[in-house]
Amino acid sequence: MTGRVVVIGVGNPFRRDDGAGPAVIEALRGTLPTNTLLTDSDGEPGRMLGLWRRQDAVVVVETVHAHPGRPGRLHTLTAERAARLATGSASTHALGLGETFALAAALDRMPRELTVRAVEGADFGLGHGLTPSVAEALPALIQHVVAAVDEAHDRLRLARGRG
Repeated sequence: MTGRVVVIGVGNPFRRDDGAGPAVIEALRGTLPTNTLLTDSDGEPGRMLGLWRRQDAVVVVETVHAHPGRPGRLHTLTAERAARLATGSASTHALGLGETFALAAALDRMPRELTVRAVEGADFGLGHGLTPSVAEALPALIQHVVAAVDEAHDRLRLARGRG
C-alpha cells in the first residue's frame, strides 16, 4: 500500500481566527494534485488519528497562540516539536496537536511524515471571519502549504521508486 498526501485544516470557522485551517482547505480545493486528500477537523484526537495512515505524508494547518504573540506570524513545526509543546498547549482546542501527536506515537499511529503549518491568531471568540492580521497572512500560509504538499508528493514518489 502506498502513501498519500493528506492536508488537514484544524479549527472552527465560527471562532474567528480559529477558522484559518478550514479556510486554507477551502482555498486549496481543486488546485492540488488529485491524489491529495483535503479535509478539515475540529482537532479531537480520535478523529485526527482516523484521518491518516502510517504510510501517509500529512500536512496539518492550524491557528496557534504564542506568548508574546504576533498575530499573522507563520510557523512550521515538526510533529516532535508540537509534541514537546503539549504541556503548554499552543492550540486553541481542549487537547492540542501536541497531545494528538504524542498519542499517535504511543499507539504507533504516526504517519510516515508530518509537518504543521501554523499562523498565530488574535481573536478566538465566537464569530465568523478572520481578523485582518490573519486574513493578510492567509495567502502566504496557503503558499507554504502548497510547497509542503509538492515536497511531500516528491518524497513519496521517490519512496515508491525505491520500493
